[in-house]
Amino acid sequence: MTETVAFVGLGNMGGPMSARLVRAGYQVRGFDPAEPARQALAGAGGTAAPDLAGAVRGASVIVLMLPNSDVVDATLHDGGFVAEPGATVVDMSSSEPMRTRALAAELAERGVTLVDAPVSGGVSRARSGELTIMTGGEPADLDRVAPILAHLGTATRAGAVGSGHAVKALNNLLSATHLLVTCEAILAGERFGLDPETMLSIFNRSSGRSGSTENKWPTFILPGSYDSGFGLRLMLKDMRIATGLADQVGTPDPLGHAAAELWARAAEALDATADHTEIVNWLRKDPAR
Repeated sequence: MTETVAFVGLGNMGGPMSARLVRAGYQVRGFDPAEPARQALAGAGGTAAPDLAGAVRGASVIVLMLPNSDVVDATLHDGGFVAEPGATVVDMSSSEPMRTRALAAELAERGVTLVDAPVSGGVSRARSGELTIMTGGEPADLDRVAPILAHLGTATRAGAVGSGHAVKALNNLLSATHLLVTCEAILAGERFGLDPETMLSIFNRSSGRSGSTENKWPTFILPGSYDSGFGLRLMLKDMRIATGLADQVGTPDPLGHAAAELWARAAEALDATADHTEIVNWLRKDPAR
């Protein structure tokens, strides 16, 4: 396999994802501002580019795994972004859907295609190649990158460009709201005298079950590890993308906004590096909730 893939953003998620592509036989040239991230790619057998241009030049596919739309926008407008006509950009970041569509239209004028393919599953599934990938774009464009994405997880086509970013944000709004109310319910049950594990076993056989009761509470909260690999502030960012989208399309979202406001309060109170599952600790300590 000789196809060259540029991978921009080699952090907690991008690092293991790019390494998987190396193991799959792709020629991966990666760039990240952090030297240790570049060294990790080199150690995995990829090529660590010294700058953005060094990663992107000549690549047929350019994968972005970046913090937000602002960074994506800055990257695509950087003088070092020298993608050639015919290249395909795959934005796997958690970006804003409307901005994604605008960037896709702009790149199209330069002969470059943009599709979106954000992910869910965290660092462990990035390592194992079991991510859930939500894609947006024209069918032929998604066909073009499908073999690459298959090494990273299972892709589901959501619709036109921007659709993947939209459904990713809406999914995380649901996930965050589920977790918040699950924490409230279990803390109330504890105060009453109920055992958390007993409550979870009942919830998981009843209509109150969710990813929070089946996975987050038993895996990360009850053991006290709080190491899901997805930060609280990243969750809040995605929630705000989702509520912003609802506002832009004119649908009511009072519960979503209320949940985001509570998560924002938790973000202010907890450490900047807090895992999103640590919201339960904010609920335990915040007397004004």
